Amino acid sequence: MARKHLLSQLGGPKEKPEAPDAARDGRSAYALRGASRSMLQSLEEMAENSLRVQDGEMIVLLDPNDIDPSPYVDRIEEDGEAFDVLVEAIREAGQISPVLVRRNPDIAGRFILVYGHRRTRAAKTLGIKVRAIIRDLEELAHVVAQGQENTARADLSFIEKALFASRLLAAGIDREAIRQALSIDNAMLSRMLSVADGIPMDILEQIGAAKGIGRDRWDELKRLLLPPAKLQQARQFMSEDAFQALASPERCLALLDELKRKGRRARPKNTSETSWSFSDNKVSVTTKNAANGFSLSLKAQDADAFGAYLSGQLEELYAEFQRQQKKG
Repeated sequence: MARKHLLSQLGGPKEKPEAPDAARDGRSAYALRGASRSMLQSLEEMAENSLRVQDGEMIVLLDPNDIDPSPYVDRIEEDGEAFDVLVEAIREAGQISPVLVRRNPDIAGRFILVYGHRRTRAAKTLGIKVRAIIRDLEELAHVVAQGQENTARADLSFIEKALFASRLLAAGIDREAIRQALSIDNAMLSRMLSVADGIPMDILEQIGAAKGIGRDRWDELKRLLLPPAKLQQARQFMSEDAFQALASPERCLALLDELKRKGRRARPKNTSETSWSFSDNKVSVTTKNAANGFSLSLKAQDADAFGAYLSGQLEELYAEFQRQQKKG
């Protein structure tokens, strides 16, 4: 049920005739900013809560210490700044939207969190009780409710959803339930599982949630990390202070750039280097022979002059070389 429809059930004044497009667009834009936006969201949450009570789902106050986390981890990291903002919002205005819990089947008086882990943690930080709905759910219903809530809020990044799907599959949850939980089709589920299983966990944890980084870049990273040498290169790069200082999305982009840039450099094959000297070691020569070129360097007191002389003789030397090749 859409939120707009929920609000309409609360009653209130009838809608006024629509204003001209320009005026209406201006007011709509203003409504999505600052305090107006917060007030609108609060009203929507209140409408949802009202309908939940009407449906027989009572909102209760629970001690957050009595709530155990969901066994299905759906996040890579805690977003510190955003969490601090949430704590302050709840401190000032209270917790508007309740969390969802189910009774712990093994321990009387305890609950298992279905969704709302940040709100629960915020309440624990503030030392207050958390507003919650208690619903009797089986394991599969728990999974679907948790996944659909986070998907509806656009709360998880692509890689967090991929890891959530992978963990659910490893826990024995069937693919159909996973698809329902994340509201995705079979093709997307297969792609998510391929990425989650194809990138080592230590790499994923170092990068973090990387909100805003889509599936194509994660696919590309997975392919780049296939060679063992690339995996070693990635881990070395990620240990550097410059990488650690980046925000999560920038870490993903920086690693991609590093793996592609170094990939273009590391081309030399069958490279050989030879060094010798002459004139009683007054002149040292080093040559490097690679698949696509040959280089020569000189070290001597008169290296500049000798190098210039040698360069001036190159055309004649090359002609002589060709004559010798023909004779051979």
